[in-house]
Amino acid sequence: MKPVPINYIEFKAANLEQVKSFYSRLFGWKFTDYGPEYTAFTDSGLEGGFSKSDEAVTNGALVVLYHPDLGALESKIRKAGGKITRGIFSFPGGRRFHFLDPAGNELAVWSDQGIENGD
Repeated sequence: MKPVPINYIEFKAANLEQVKSFYSRLFGWKFTDYGPEYTAFTDSGLEGGFSKSDEAVTNGALVVLYHPDLGALESKIRKAGGKITRGIFSFPGGRRFHFLDPAGNELAVWSDQGIENGD
């Protein structure tokens, strides 16, 4: 199996406007809103985004990996002892799922493959 690269990172934030202002002024990051609950950033070295959350943020970063075959990787993760916390779902631009590793870290895997035919 080829390496599965870290492709994206997500953070949580209660106030998206505040966090956008903070990072754009400090580091020059550019933002694209995807509705009132999500904003993506670029020009940071690694692309990512902020998801609106009213929960207290504890270890708020979500590392997002990329793999073209979500079903196959989801199966491998289960067999290796990982726990799927959110099954495959669609979002603008692709599909993804979330899982816990044996230490309890949550990660996600996304793909832009198979979205044309609704797989």
